[in-house]
Amino acid sequence: MNGNVKVHKKWGSDKEIILRFANNGAIFGHRGMADSVYPISATAIEEGIVCYFDMDFFESTLKVNHDFTYKLMMFFAKDLQESENKMRNLAHMSVKGRVAQALYSLEMQFGLTSEGFVNVKLSRQDLASFTGATYETVFRVINELTNEKIISLRDKNIKIEDKQRLMKLTNDEIT
Repeated sequence: MNGNVKVHKKWGSDKEIILRFANNGAIFGHRGMADSVYPISATAIEEGIVCYFDMDFFESTLKVNHDFTYKLMMFFAKDLQESENKMRNLAHMSVKGRVAQALYSLEMQFGLTSEGFVNVKLSRQDLASFTGATYETVFRVINELTNEKIISLRDKNIKIEDKQRLMKLTNDEIT
C-alpha cells in the first residue's frame, strides 16, 4: 500500500473507534482472513494505492514460502501486542495520557515533516476516535497540551515540542 489509511469500526449511527492506522508498505485487512466475517472498515485519509491478493494464491504462497510465512507470523505477533497495549491504555490510562501516547505513536509511525510536524493530518474527531474519547475531551486536552507548550499546532498539523513531558503523561519511558 502507498498512502495513509484508518482501520476503524463503526457502531450506532455516529460512533467510531479507530483501531489503527496503516501507511506506506503496511498490511491491513489481515484480520479478515479467517472464515468468519470481521466487520471493520478501512478508509483512506489521503490519496493512495492499495494492493489486493487473491486468497487462494495467498494461501498457496504461505504453504510453500516458509520465510514469508514466518515474517507474517512475526507481523501478527507485533499486531497482537499493539492491540493488547491499546486495550490496556483504554482501560487504565487517563484521556490526557491516551492522547499523549497517540501523538507519540503517530510520530513513530508516520515520521516528521521537514518542519518537525507529525507527518499525517488528522481531524480532532479522528484523534478522538483513535484514543477512545469524545471530540470535546480531545479538543480540551489538545488545548491544554498547547498551553503547556508540550505541543504546537498549525491547522491539522501537530508538532511535539517537549517529548519528555509528553511521555511523562503516559507513565512510560521513551523506547
